[in-house]
Amino acid sequence: MVPLQIGLPGGPELLIIGLFFMLLPFVMSYWVYTDATKRGNDNAAFWALAVGGLTFLTGPGGFLALAVYVWQRG
Repeated sequence: MVPLQIGLPGGPELLIIGLFFMLLPFVMSYWVYTDATKRGNDNAAFWALAVGGLTFLTGPGGFLALAVYVWQRG
């Protein structure tokens, strides 16, 4: 019997990638919330939930919401 000698992604690699994609929505929503409160935006919690929720659920939708927030904040 010959063992597999190819590098299939397994335990540590998938754990690191999974943790990255689980933490990304929280990091993005924290940044949006702190930036919005610093700028005096009354809808800071809404923007944080929109960016974090869409990033967690759809991925690219969160980056679109982040782009809309950055565009409208100025």
